[in-house]
Amino acid sequence: MDGIEMICFEIISNVGMARGSYVEAIDLATEGKFDEARAKIEEGNQFFVKGHEAHADLIQKEAAGEKTEIILVLVHAEDQLMSAENFKILAEKFIALSEKIYTK
Repeated sequence: MDGIEMICFEIISNVGMARGSYVEAIDLATEGKFDEARAKIEEGNQFFVKGHEAHADLIQKEAAGEKTEIILVLVHAEDQLMSAENFKILAEKFIALSEKIYTK
């Protein structure tokens, strides 16, 4: 396995963990556990940043003239990165909505 594949799996692994944390945050919010839900968001953010940094490294190399081979696993890694980001946005909104419902 060469460098690009390892970077892709680093992205996939980290953003997968992030997405899992964001889903757990939604589950906690539905139970009214808002502090725990926000902690899960923060946990997810830490994983997301690691995945995003690995992706940013690829972009910086490309900008410096080092061409990146486009392989299916890279496309998958970028898809997972975007998916995790969307889950974060939805989880944060879901927590805010759940708090409004629980306080009424």
